[in-house]
Amino acid sequence: MTDTRPIGFWLKLVDRLIDEQFARTLEEHGVTRRQWQLLNVLGGGPASVEQLDAEVAPFLQAATDDSPAESSVEHLTELIESAWVDATPTGYELTERGRSSLARLETVVAEQRTVITAGVSEDEYVSTVRVLERMAQNLGYTG
Repeated sequence: MTDTRPIGFWLKLVDRLIDEQFARTLEEHGVTRRQWQLLNVLGGGPASVEQLDAEVAPFLQAATDDSPAESSVEHLTELIESAWVDATPTGYELTERGRSSLARLETVVAEQRTVITAGVSEDEYVSTVRVLERMAQNLGYTG
């Protein structure tokens, strides 16, 4: 008889392994996973810090009794210093350098996604995402 582990085990394990894999891969290109996510959001156009925070909310630390909620601003500082992102009066936007860096990173991330989903059909992937989304909604997620 096989011991089938619960979904929570697999969710935590896969999440951790994805974080580790992306951290190693993106670190080679000088960015963190959070920075990649913000660059990706800004690839769609300028955004305010509130919009950025909303887009990457599941990846930011929530407020605790000991500390305030994490903000995208903390992850943008280095991108601004590297001239990949500009701060504007209304928010943030990619620079030309940032756009070309994002294009290179998109290729790297696409390769990682191919590795992660090897042996998983498109139907299986879509079904898995839909089930996880439904479970999140069942638990109160409204995003």
